[in-house]
This record gives sequence, C-alpha cells and structure tokens, in this order.
Amino acid sequence: MDGISSDGTVKRLRWLEAQAEQAYCDMYDAQAGSQLAARYNDAKEFLHEAIGLARRLGQAEEAERLSRRLAEIKTVFRGQFPA
Repeated sequence: MDGISSDGTVKRLRWLEAQAEQAYCDMYDAQAGSQLAARYNDAKEFLHEAIGLARRLGQAEEAERLSRRLAEIKTVFRGQFPA
C-alpha cells in the first residue's frame, strides 16, 4: 500500500469521497460554462480516485457504492445542466 498505514488509507478514501461531494454541491453555485464543468470534473476525478483506492484496499462493496454515486452525479449533471 505504498507505505501508507491502513488507517491512513481509509482516511484518504473518506477524504476523497468528501471532496467529491463538496465539488458536487459546488456545481449548483457555479456559473454555467467552464466553472460548472470544472466542478463536475472535480467530482468525477475524486470519485474515480476513491473507487481505485477502494479496489486496491479490497473493498469491492465500497468501490461499487462509489461507482453508483458517480453514475448518479453523471445523470444529474446531464439532466439538470444540459450543454
């Protein structure tokens, strides 16, 4: 695990998820265009990193839960923020 303790890695996982959720919330306050796209991209990137970390930790159910959340955010973005 790259020399990181298990506890620290789980903390990193929680931090990544929290950052993704904050970016998702920030989408609603962002101006249309590049600012909105940046918040959406941030949410996706944090979740992708969290999913990968969960998989590396052997937490398949957690990775699946995070994958579902990513799919939800994509659906909301496409439905509420059409290009």
